[in-house]
Amino acid sequence: MAKYIEQENNTINLIGAGTNIKGHIDSTGDIRIDGTLNGNLRTKGKVVIGNTGMVKGEVHCKNSDLEGKVEGKILVQELLSLKSTSTILGDISAKRLAIEPGARFSGNCQMTSTDSPIKDIEPIKDVKQSVVQEEPKKFK
Repeated sequence: MAKYIEQENNTINLIGAGTNIKGHIDSTGDIRIDGTLNGNLRTKGKVVIGNTGMVKGEVHCKNSDLEGKVEGKILVQELLSLKSTSTILGDISAKRLAIEPGARFSGNCQMTSTDSPIKDIEPIKDVKQSVVQEEPKKFK
């Protein structure tokens, strides 16, 4: 399994187009992905997923610009920016969210007010549902 060793904050890590990584990545620096990552990504820096980039797993970071595809949860402490070519198949948790027309998203989104959306995410309460509730079915 591939695993990055923690780097200094000013380090920029690049996974180029045509590169496939299977495993988890932990870093303190910024990361740009133009290839494919099958595994979780955790960094204290910024994550940029380019137009040809794809992540199958969870992404935890401070900021993110997404042009490619993520299949899994994405948790961003500050700003998540979805570009017009981006696709997310999974849940989003971010403090701020910018979405360009054309971006695709399928999942749940929770806007957090704290600096760490990764911890203590509470479900939204007291929301009225417009769906008609049916009587529960009885099983024998």
